[in-house]
Amino acid sequence: MANRRKSTARRLLRPAEIRQVFQALAEKIVPKPELEFKTTLDLLVAVVLSAQTTDKAVNLATRGLWQVCRRPEDYLRLGQEGIEQHIRSIGLYHNKARSILGICQALLTEHGGQVPSDFESLVKLPGVGRKTANVVLNVGFGQPTLAVDTHIFRVANRMGLVTASTPEGVEKALLPKIPQEYRVNAHHYLLLHGRYCCQARKPQCGTCVVATWCRQLAEQNSETDSAAGRPDGAH
Repeated sequence: MANRRKSTARRLLRPAEIRQVFQALAEKIVPKPELEFKTTLDLLVAVVLSAQTTDKAVNLATRGLWQVCRRPEDYLRLGQEGIEQHIRSIGLYHNKARSILGICQALLTEHGGQVPSDFESLVKLPGVGRKTANVVLNVGFGQPTLAVDTHIFRVANRMGLVTASTPEGVEKALLPKIPQEYRVNAHHYLLLHGRYCCQARKPQCGTCVVATWCRQLAEQNSETDSAAGRPDGAH
């Protein structure tokens, strides 16, 4: 008998289920950024620094940096070596310092020294990609954007919120599905859930507040039940 090929298609959550997921996350999670900042320029710099680095490490570095840098002009005055002295504990600090200088120069020459509040202008800044721009728009300007990092990418696909192979694919497929009242805070709900509960290697399914709707967990439970019901000797 030919081996039966298991389907890889995963049923996506229905709109009512998606609403229940975000309602449960909203009751559990305080949608607060873990990066420290006071201004949108602080936020932009912190997000650039956070690439491949923990928020805790960024916060330790920026506390000293922001004692001397409060405006774009301050970063330019400090220069590459001066910035590097403050962020040397962070990975890729040389490239990040160069990006910060480029950003500050562009802000002064093209935006009157202010961080722009539109996506197109942000992604034109040196070292600013789609995720960074969406974080700044969401956290700094309160816009309903979804910055898909590794945590959100994992949670969205595991849960069955979407099926997408790229961060941009997750963003474009998921954002329209999120109920309007949860859209502004959805980034932090999914990010913090992925960081502290739905972790990559050891997800905390036993204490997960949205386990009821998780498609991957449902599939795993179904496979376990099927295996337990097989006759002895079956493979």
